[in-house]
Amino acid sequence: MIFILFLIYCTPLGTGFEIKSIFCSISESCECDYKPDIKGLEWDLYKNLYGQHMAQDIVSEAVMNFLQNDNPDRPLVLSFHGASGTGKSLVSSMIGRYIYGTAMGSPYIHQFVPTLHFPLANRVQQYRSDLKLWVEGNLTACARSIFIFDEMEKMPPGVIDVLEPHLGPFHVLFQTNYRKAIYIFISTVGQEVVNKLALESRQAGRDREDIRPDELEDGIADAVYNNKNSGFYHSRIITEELITRFVPFLPLLRRHVERCAQRELCQRGECERADVASSVGGAMTYTPNDRQYFSSTGCKLVPAKVNLFL
Repeated sequence: MIFILFLIYCTPLGTGFEIKSIFCSISESCECDYKPDIKGLEWDLYKNLYGQHMAQDIVSEAVMNFLQNDNPDRPLVLSFHGASGTGKSLVSSMIGRYIYGTAMGSPYIHQFVPTLHFPLANRVQQYRSDLKLWVEGNLTACARSIFIFDEMEKMPPGVIDVLEPHLGPFHVLFQTNYRKAIYIFISTVGQEVVNKLALESRQAGRDREDIRPDELEDGIADAVYNNKNSGFYHSRIITEELITRFVPFLPLLRRHVERCAQRELCQRGECERADVASSVGGAMTYTPNDRQYFSSTGCKLVPAKVNLFL
Protein backbone atom coordinates (compact mmCIF):
# COMPACT_ATOMS: atom_id res chain seq x y z
CA MET A 1 0.00 0.00 0.00
CA ILE A 2 2.85 2.41 0.88
CA PHE A 3 4.49 1.54 -2.42
CA ILE A 4 1.33 2.42 -4.34
CA LEU A 5 1.06 5.76 -2.52
CA PHE A 6 4.69 6.48 -3.37
CA LEU A 7 4.03 5.77 -7.05
CA ILE A 8 0.99 8.05 -7.09
CA TYR A 9 3.00 11.08 -6.11
CA CYS A 10 6.26 10.26 -7.91
CA THR A 11 5.03 9.42 -11.40
CA PRO A 12 3.92 11.72 -14.26
CA LEU A 13 0.38 13.10 -14.03
CA GLY A 14 -1.35 10.73 -16.44
CA THR A 15 0.32 7.61 -15.11
CA GLY A 16 -0.09 8.82 -11.55
CA PHE A 17 -3.81 9.21 -12.05
CA GLU A 18 -4.11 5.67 -13.35
CA ILE A 19 -2.27 4.32 -10.31
CA LYS A 20 -4.37 6.55 -8.04
CA SER A 21 -7.50 5.02 -9.59
CA ILE A 22 -6.16 1.54 -8.76
CA PHE A 23 -5.39 2.67 -5.20
CA CYS A 24 -8.90 4.09 -4.79
CA SER A 25 -10.38 0.78 -5.92
CA ILE A 26 -8.69 -1.07 -3.05
CA SER A 27 -8.81 1.62 -0.38
CA GLU A 28 -11.53 3.68 1.30
CA SER A 29 -9.18 6.65 1.66
CA CYS A 30 -10.53 8.32 -1.48
CA GLU A 31 -13.95 8.46 0.18
CA CYS A 32 -12.52 11.13 2.54
CA ASP A 33 -14.34 11.08 5.89
CA TYR A 34 -17.54 9.98 4.18
CA LYS A 35 -19.85 8.38 6.77
CA PRO A 36 -23.44 8.95 5.63
CA ASP A 37 -26.28 8.66 8.12
CA ILE A 38 -29.38 8.83 5.95
CA LYS A 39 -31.78 7.89 8.75
CA GLY A 40 -30.27 10.59 10.94
CA LEU A 41 -30.81 13.17 8.19
CA GLU A 42 -34.43 12.10 7.70
CA TRP A 43 -35.12 12.32 11.42
CA ASP A 44 -33.47 15.74 11.81
CA LEU A 45 -35.43 17.11 8.86
CA TYR A 46 -38.66 15.80 10.37
CA LYS A 47 -37.88 17.02 13.88
CA ASN A 48 -36.21 20.40 13.33
CA LEU A 49 -37.40 21.76 9.96
CA TYR A 50 -40.75 23.43 10.49
CA GLY A 51 -43.47 24.02 7.91
CA GLN A 52 -41.49 22.62 4.98
CA HIS A 53 -43.07 19.33 3.94
CA MET A 54 -41.79 19.64 0.37
CA ALA A 55 -38.19 20.28 1.42
CA GLN A 56 -38.35 17.39 3.90
CA ASP A 57 -39.60 14.97 1.26
CA ILE A 58 -37.44 16.14 -1.66
CA VAL A 59 -34.16 16.35 0.26
CA SER A 60 -34.67 13.03 2.07
CA GLU A 61 -35.47 11.18 -1.14
CA ALA A 62 -32.86 12.86 -3.33
CA VAL A 63 -29.99 12.42 -0.86
CA MET A 64 -30.95 8.83 -0.04
CA ASN A 65 -31.20 7.80 -3.70
CA PHE A 66 -27.92 9.53 -4.53
CA LEU A 67 -25.88 8.13 -1.65
CA GLN A 68 -27.19 4.60 -2.12
CA ASN A 69 -25.93 4.60 -5.70
CA ASP A 70 -22.24 3.64 -5.72
CA ASN A 71 -21.90 4.78 -9.33
CA PRO A 72 -24.20 7.78 -9.97
CA ASP A 73 -24.36 9.02 -13.55
CA ARG A 74 -24.22 12.67 -12.46
CA PRO A 75 -23.71 14.75 -9.30
CA LEU A 76 -26.59 15.63 -7.00
CA VAL A 77 -27.53 19.26 -7.66
CA LEU A 78 -30.13 20.84 -5.37
CA SER A 79 -31.36 24.43 -5.65
CA PHE A 80 -33.12 25.86 -2.57
CA HIS A 81 -35.58 28.73 -3.08
CA GLY A 82 -37.65 30.72 -0.63
CA ALA A 83 -37.77 33.74 1.61
CA SER A 84 -35.14 34.53 4.23
CA GLY A 85 -35.42 32.53 7.45
CA THR A 86 -37.37 29.60 6.03
CA GLY A 87 -34.71 26.92 6.60
CA LYS A 88 -32.55 26.82 3.46
CA SER A 89 -29.21 27.21 5.23
CA LEU A 90 -30.38 24.93 8.04
CA VAL A 91 -31.02 22.11 5.58
CA SER A 92 -27.66 22.56 3.84
CA SER A 93 -25.91 22.27 7.22
CA MET A 94 -27.95 19.15 8.03
CA ILE A 95 -26.78 17.51 4.80
CA GLY A 96 -23.16 18.22 5.71
CA ARG A 97 -23.65 16.97 9.26
CA TYR A 98 -25.12 13.63 8.23
CA ILE A 99 -22.62 12.96 5.47
CA TYR A 100 -19.44 14.03 7.25
CA GLY A 101 -20.53 14.21 10.88
CA THR A 102 -20.08 17.97 10.96
CA ALA A 103 -21.88 20.92 9.45
CA MET A 104 -19.39 23.40 7.98
CA GLY A 105 -16.28 22.19 9.81
CA SER A 106 -15.32 19.44 7.38
CA PRO A 107 -12.50 20.16 4.90
CA TYR A 108 -14.67 18.45 2.27
CA ILE A 109 -17.56 20.93 2.58
CA HIS A 110 -16.94 24.15 0.69
CA GLN A 111 -19.12 27.24 1.00
CA PHE A 112 -19.05 30.17 -1.40
CA VAL A 113 -20.63 33.54 -0.57
CA PRO A 114 -20.80 35.98 -3.52
CA THR A 115 -20.26 39.14 -1.46
CA LEU A 116 -17.04 37.58 -0.14
CA HIS A 117 -15.73 35.45 -3.01
CA PHE A 118 -17.25 37.19 -6.09
CA PRO A 119 -17.96 40.80 -5.08
CA LEU A 120 -17.14 42.68 -8.32
CA ALA A 121 -19.35 42.42 -11.41
CA ASN A 122 -16.47 43.45 -13.72
CA ARG A 123 -14.28 40.49 -12.74
CA VAL A 124 -16.50 37.66 -14.00
CA GLN A 125 -13.78 36.05 -16.13
CA GLN A 126 -11.32 36.00 -13.24
CA TYR A 127 -13.97 34.55 -10.93
CA ARG A 128 -14.82 31.86 -13.48
CA SER A 129 -11.16 30.83 -13.70
CA ASP A 130 -10.78 30.83 -9.91
CA LEU A 131 -13.97 28.87 -9.33
CA LYS A 132 -13.02 26.25 -11.90
CA LEU A 133 -9.65 25.73 -10.25
CA TRP A 134 -11.14 25.62 -6.73
CA VAL A 135 -13.78 23.07 -7.64
CA GLU A 136 -11.49 20.84 -9.69
CA GLY A 137 -8.79 20.92 -7.02
CA ASN A 138 -11.22 19.93 -4.29
CA LEU A 139 -12.78 17.22 -6.44
CA THR A 140 -9.35 15.75 -7.04
CA ALA A 141 -8.72 15.71 -3.30
CA CYS A 142 -12.16 14.29 -2.52
CA ALA A 143 -14.67 13.03 -5.07
CA ARG A 144 -17.46 13.31 -2.49
CA SER A 145 -16.96 17.02 -1.91
CA ILE A 146 -19.97 19.17 -1.07
CA PHE A 147 -20.17 22.65 -2.61
CA ILE A 148 -22.63 25.17 -1.17
CA PHE A 149 -23.31 28.42 -3.02
CA ASP A 150 -25.17 30.82 -0.76
CA GLU A 151 -27.00 34.01 -1.76
CA MET A 152 -27.19 33.14 -5.45
CA GLU A 153 -29.24 36.31 -5.91
CA LYS A 154 -25.96 38.21 -5.37
CA MET A 155 -23.82 36.08 -7.69
CA PRO A 156 -22.65 37.98 -10.81
CA PRO A 157 -24.38 36.35 -13.82
CA GLY A 158 -22.05 34.16 -15.86
CA VAL A 159 -19.77 33.04 -13.04
CA ILE A 160 -21.63 29.87 -12.12
CA ASP A 161 -21.85 28.72 -15.75
CA VAL A 162 -18.22 27.59 -15.56
CA LEU A 163 -19.54 24.62 -13.56
CA GLU A 164 -21.72 23.34 -16.40
CA PRO A 165 -19.29 20.53 -17.41
CA HIS A 166 -19.11 19.40 -13.78
CA LEU A 167 -22.87 18.97 -13.40
CA GLY A 168 -23.86 16.86 -16.38
CA PRO A 169 -23.82 13.12 -17.13
CA PHE A 170 -20.29 12.97 -18.51
CA HIS A 171 -17.99 10.04 -17.83
CA VAL A 172 -14.76 11.14 -16.16
CA LEU A 173 -13.34 14.63 -15.82
CA PHE A 174 -10.67 16.36 -13.79
CA GLN A 175 -8.80 13.24 -12.60
CA THR A 176 -11.65 12.09 -10.38
CA ASN A 177 -15.10 10.57 -10.37
CA TYR A 178 -16.70 14.01 -10.20
CA ARG A 179 -20.19 12.46 -10.34
CA LYS A 180 -20.13 11.71 -6.59
CA ALA A 181 -20.14 15.38 -5.60
CA ILE A 182 -23.09 17.31 -4.17
CA TYR A 183 -23.88 20.91 -5.15
CA ILE A 184 -26.34 23.07 -3.21
CA PHE A 185 -27.46 26.48 -4.46
CA ILE A 186 -29.34 28.78 -2.05
CA SER A 187 -31.37 31.74 -3.26
CA THR A 188 -34.26 34.04 -2.40
CA VAL A 189 -34.97 34.41 -6.13
CA GLY A 190 -38.13 32.43 -6.81
CA GLN A 191 -39.65 33.29 -3.44
CA GLU A 192 -42.31 35.34 -5.20
CA VAL A 193 -43.48 32.21 -7.01
CA VAL A 194 -43.52 30.18 -3.80
CA ASN A 195 -45.17 32.89 -1.70
CA LYS A 196 -47.86 33.59 -4.29
CA LEU A 197 -48.98 29.96 -4.38
CA ALA A 198 -48.83 29.72 -0.58
CA LEU A 199 -51.07 32.80 -0.26
CA GLU A 200 -53.53 31.61 -2.91
CA SER A 201 -53.73 28.21 -1.24
CA ARG A 202 -54.33 29.77 2.17
CA GLN A 203 -57.05 32.06 0.85
CA ALA A 204 -58.72 29.12 -0.88
CA GLY A 205 -58.79 27.17 2.38
CA ARG A 206 -56.35 24.60 1.07
CA ASP A 207 -53.96 22.88 3.49
CA ARG A 208 -50.37 23.96 2.91
CA GLU A 209 -49.33 20.29 3.10
CA ASP A 210 -51.35 19.72 -0.09
CA ILE A 211 -49.05 22.00 -2.10
CA ARG A 212 -46.96 19.83 -4.43
CA PRO A 213 -43.45 20.50 -5.76
CA ASP A 214 -44.56 20.07 -9.37
CA GLU A 215 -46.79 23.14 -8.93
CA LEU A 216 -43.70 25.27 -8.28
CA GLU A 217 -40.60 23.83 -9.93
CA ASP A 218 -41.18 25.18 -13.46
CA GLY A 219 -42.11 28.60 -12.11
CA ILE A 220 -38.98 28.72 -9.97
CA ALA A 221 -36.79 27.67 -12.92
CA ASP A 222 -38.30 30.44 -15.08
CA ALA A 223 -37.86 32.99 -12.28
CA VAL A 224 -34.16 32.32 -11.72
CA TYR A 225 -33.45 32.11 -15.46
CA ASN A 226 -35.12 35.45 -16.29
CA ASN A 227 -34.12 37.47 -13.21
CA LYS A 228 -31.16 39.74 -13.99
CA ASN A 229 -30.19 39.68 -10.31
CA SER A 230 -29.93 35.90 -10.30
CA GLY A 231 -26.66 34.04 -10.63
CA PHE A 232 -28.58 31.72 -12.95
CA TYR A 233 -29.64 34.55 -15.29
CA HIS A 234 -29.77 33.05 -18.78
CA SER A 235 -27.63 30.18 -17.54
CA ARG A 236 -27.13 27.00 -19.53
CA ILE A 237 -27.29 25.14 -16.23
CA ILE A 238 -31.02 25.91 -16.32
CA THR A 239 -31.63 25.36 -20.05
CA GLU A 240 -29.67 22.09 -20.01
CA GLU A 241 -31.72 20.97 -16.98
CA LEU A 242 -28.66 20.22 -14.84
CA ILE A 243 -30.46 20.98 -11.55
CA THR A 244 -31.56 17.66 -10.05
CA ARG A 245 -34.37 19.24 -8.00
CA PHE A 246 -35.64 22.72 -7.28
CA VAL A 247 -36.61 22.74 -3.60
CA PRO A 248 -39.32 25.25 -2.57
CA PHE A 249 -39.36 26.65 0.98
CA LEU A 250 -42.77 27.98 1.98
CA PRO A 251 -43.26 31.15 4.06
CA LEU A 252 -43.70 30.33 7.75
CA LEU A 253 -46.78 30.76 9.91
CA ARG A 254 -46.75 32.04 13.48
CA ARG A 255 -46.90 28.49 14.86
CA HIS A 256 -43.71 27.65 12.98
CA VAL A 257 -41.97 30.72 14.39
CA GLU A 258 -42.98 29.70 17.90
CA ARG A 259 -41.56 26.22 17.32
CA CYS A 260 -38.29 27.83 16.24
CA ALA A 261 -38.34 29.88 19.44
CA GLN A 262 -39.04 26.77 21.51
CA ARG A 263 -36.09 24.98 19.93
CA GLU A 264 -33.86 27.97 20.65
CA LEU A 265 -35.03 27.99 24.27
CA CYS A 266 -34.32 24.28 24.67
CA GLN A 267 -30.81 24.78 23.34
CA ARG A 268 -30.35 27.29 26.16
CA GLY A 269 -31.77 24.96 28.80
CA GLU A 270 -35.05 26.91 29.01
CA CYS A 271 -37.49 24.41 27.49
CA GLU A 272 -40.23 25.23 30.02
CA ARG A 273 -40.53 28.87 28.90
CA ALA A 274 -43.53 28.48 26.58
CA ASP A 275 -44.45 32.07 27.49
CA VAL A 276 -41.29 33.31 25.81
CA ALA A 277 -41.98 31.30 22.65
CA SER A 278 -45.48 32.80 22.48
CA SER A 279 -44.11 36.32 23.01
CA VAL A 280 -41.56 35.83 20.23
CA GLY A 281 -44.33 34.72 17.87
CA GLY A 282 -46.37 37.78 18.73
CA ALA A 283 -43.44 40.16 18.24
CA MET A 284 -42.82 39.19 14.61
CA THR A 285 -44.10 41.08 11.56
CA TYR A 286 -46.52 39.18 9.33
CA THR A 287 -47.76 39.55 5.75
CA PRO A 288 -49.96 40.43 3.97
CA ASN A 289 -50.87 43.45 6.06
CA ASP A 290 -54.59 42.77 5.97
CA ARG A 291 -54.32 39.06 6.83
CA GLN A 292 -51.11 38.57 8.82
CA TYR A 293 -50.51 35.02 7.57
CA PHE A 294 -46.77 34.66 7.06
CA SER A 295 -43.71 35.78 9.03
CA SER A 296 -41.82 38.45 7.05
CA THR A 297 -38.47 37.17 8.27
CA GLY A 298 -39.28 33.51 8.91
CA CYS A 299 -37.27 32.31 11.91
CA LYS A 300 -34.25 34.48 11.15
CA LEU A 301 -34.81 36.94 14.02
CA VAL A 302 -35.84 34.33 16.58
CA PRO A 303 -32.55 34.20 18.55
CA ALA A 304 -32.56 37.99 18.96
CA LYS A 305 -36.21 38.00 20.03
CA VAL A 306 -35.55 35.21 22.54
CA ASN A 307 -32.79 37.34 24.04
CA LEU A 308 -35.26 40.19 24.34
CA PHE A 309 -37.93 38.21 26.20
CA LEU A 310 -35.77 35.99 28.43
